Amino acid sequence: MKKKLTKSLIGMTAALILLAMTSMQVKSQSFEVGDKDVNLGIGFGATWYSGVGYKTTIPPVCASLDFGFKDDIGPGVLGLGGYVGFSSYKWEYSYLYTYGYKYTTFILGGRATYHMEFIDKLDTYGGLLLGFRLVNDKYFGDIGYTYTSGVGSGLAYSFFIGGKYYLADNIAVFGELGYGIAYLTLGVTFKMK
Repeated sequence: MKKKLTKSLIGMTAALILLAMTSMQVKSQSFEVGDKDVNLGIGFGATWYSGVGYKTTIPPVCASLDFGFKDDIGPGVLGLGGYVGFSSYKWEYSYLYTYGYKYTTFILGGRATYHMEFIDKLDTYGGLLLGFRLVNDKYFGDIGYTYTSGVGSGLAYSFFIGGKYYLADNIAVFGELGYGIAYLTLGVTFKMK
């Protein structure tokens, strides 16, 4: 009986959420064709080199450009642009002697976004990042051993969702969740018209 009631409640909740989403109306867009948004952000929750012994030496930072490209694909606006991200970490062991590794990660890629506005001044979007990740790790320590490697370099990709809240016509604060230079990125957006 409890299982049937639980399944019924879950089904009714899902139906109500679906009904609410389909009844939402897309408002006039804060992000339009021809807009150029420059995003500058800082990341939280490193996607690379986190865990016991790792210390952040330069927090994940990123910059991206979002250009309003096309608006006749459904109710939203398609954006295209670029992405640059950078972070640096260190892992160190110190007991009788000291040694460790310094890691830097650099991501360069292109982004495609799809923007829809459900609430005034709040531009919500989802997208895809595709590019290249360059990872450099370098050994340091008392042993006299030298080592540098690019292991970990390769294809960079991310699916992400985000939102920009416009404080004025040309400035917004934004947040993104995804797998780029960090799991969560917060920052500021400048609209260039």
